[in-house]
Amino acid sequence: MIPYLDLKSLHLEMKADLEKAISRVLTSGWYIQGEACEAFEKEWAAYCGVAYSVGCGNGLDALRLVLEAWKIQGRVEVGDHVLVPSNTYIATWLAVTQAGLVPVPVEPDEVSCLVTAEQFQKALTPRTKILLPVYLYGRISDMEDIMELARQKQLLVLSDAAQAHGASRKNKKAGAWAHAEAFSFYPGKNLGALGDGGAVCSDDPDLIRLVKILGNYGSEKKYHNLYQGLNSRLDELQAAILRVKLPFLDAWNQERSRLASLYLTGISNPLITLPLKAEAGVSVWHIFQVQSLYRDELQAYLQGRGISTVIHYPIPPFLQPAYQQEFSGKKFPLSEKIHAQTLSLPLYPGLSDSDVAEIIHALNDFIPKEK
Repeated sequence: MIPYLDLKSLHLEMKADLEKAISRVLTSGWYIQGEACEAFEKEWAAYCGVAYSVGCGNGLDALRLVLEAWKIQGRVEVGDHVLVPSNTYIATWLAVTQAGLVPVPVEPDEVSCLVTAEQFQKALTPRTKILLPVYLYGRISDMEDIMELARQKQLLVLSDAAQAHGASRKNKKAGAWAHAEAFSFYPGKNLGALGDGGAVCSDDPDLIRLVKILGNYGSEKKYHNLYQGLNSRLDELQAAILRVKLPFLDAWNQERSRLASLYLTGISNPLITLPLKAEAGVSVWHIFQVQSLYRDELQAYLQGRGISTVIHYPIPPFLQPAYQQEFSGKKFPLSEKIHAQTLSLPLYPGLSDSDVAEIIHALNDFIPKEK
């Protein structure tokens, strides 16, 4: 069986370095907000090309902490609207509602599956204060146009960069485009920890200070709580592990790009729609998703051929029971089409060329029974 993702092999290759990093933390006696976290925050900020980075518990919290900080700064208030993609993972929406703000779904571009500046502009409401693009599948949105729209309309931009570690657009990396950008270091990400973790990147020192305070129970000085904060900190073990893995990120992303090129040139079945091609470095191919009218049958067929796949994501946020009350009866046909047809193929450092060739061969052989 070809797995969808093989993290075990990746980590075994660097087992000695990971064990050394973990040992240093264990012997330090300092496990929260210590030297490893501080060092990783500086290294991650430098890698992304921003002035500041602050670690937190996960990607959801990274988004929410920024929104809560903007509320404290008086830049947004409860009930304000946040424009969000209709086809993202629910975590993006949850951050908005947990901060007391209102998600306004925006349909994406059909080819890239990303929301464009033009689509954001069409969806503006009188209470819109924030644009929240998602760098879905590893590709950065058209951020120069989105930031220009934000400037014209005096809006804030918070990017969900959880799938785009190391992605770039016009030589500017994910993390450096918006007023703030949020990352997840969930194990399956291009840069993943061995547990949960997240970070916020920004050039705004006051915002970063507030995010750090809010993630530490609203406290800057122990037992003195300025705000009603969260417990959301990047622990020392995860920071140490991320420090070991960060120097390999660019090479891993290059390998993902190479494997994606094999898929793009090799898959020729007209019943399978390929993702948008990208120039080198633009997409880091966190997910290689194809689309097919016969998605469910295709997935079962590949499983029978010994190939594991994943659906990102089977149910869009507006159709989830969690949002049934707010969005019952509302239609977002393009998003529903994407969620009904998309299928993610194996793609990760360590996936062999022979396995990719086997997957391509299986895809090209696919003929649906109902056709």
